[in-house]
Amino acid sequence: MPRSRSGLRREIAQVAEHLPSVDTINVPEFLRYSTRSWEGAAFARPRFRGIPHVRAIDLNPREPLPMCGPLVAHGMDELLVVSGDPPADMSHRVYNVDAEQAIRRVARELPHVRVYAGLDPYRQSFARERDYLERKLEAGAVGFFSQPFFDLRLMDAYADLIPDGVEMWWGATSVLSEGSYTYWESRNHAVFPRSFRPTLEWNRQFAADLLQFARDRGHHAYFMPIKTDVVEYLGGIL
Repeated sequence: MPRSRSGLRREIAQVAEHLPSVDTINVPEFLRYSTRSWEGAAFARPRFRGIPHVRAIDLNPREPLPMCGPLVAHGMDELLVVSGDPPADMSHRVYNVDAEQAIRRVARELPHVRVYAGLDPYRQSFARERDYLERKLEAGAVGFFSQPFFDLRLMDAYADLIPDGVEMWWGATSVLSEGSYTYWESRNHAVFPRSFRPTLEWNRQFAADLLQFARDRGHHAYFMPIKTDVVEYLGGIL
């Protein structure tokens, strides 16, 4: 999370020192922070792959893509396109651009850049998400980053949608309080198993299980620690 440039640099240094299996840092785009995702992802270079997130609704179709210069300057050739939620502060200008349109534009204007798209198992039906994934691939996406999962059985169902040769990143995040659990369930409509507990032990075991799930399929895993120390969450797992 690019809360501050100094804080992000400290977190990246902590990962480099304590989590030797990590080879990629992906940085989400949050309007409430002053550091843009592509600026933050550049801090990870050259030690790690840096993958910034780009919100489709922020892309003015009449202006150049804002991340072009930083991508070239820092040797980054990957990014993730997400739809983006409308801002709470409507003084921030957004545009009628969806993820499919944004992927197509990036693939056309930055042909050297590998574009990833999002997979969200919670926003719509299984069949609609399957069709949406196929349209994103047709638009130029080379792979997907999932919303965080909490249930391997649900992951297994969505894994069948991923064609051979498509790069897949399965995501997990730390949920360590009833408030965080309620947020994910009510805001994102996330599906939790009955076995879920908002404890570090449960979250660490799920992280290990998700990592093995990804490895068994030749896929990748990413982890998004929230309100917990990254080493405490993932130490001994990565």
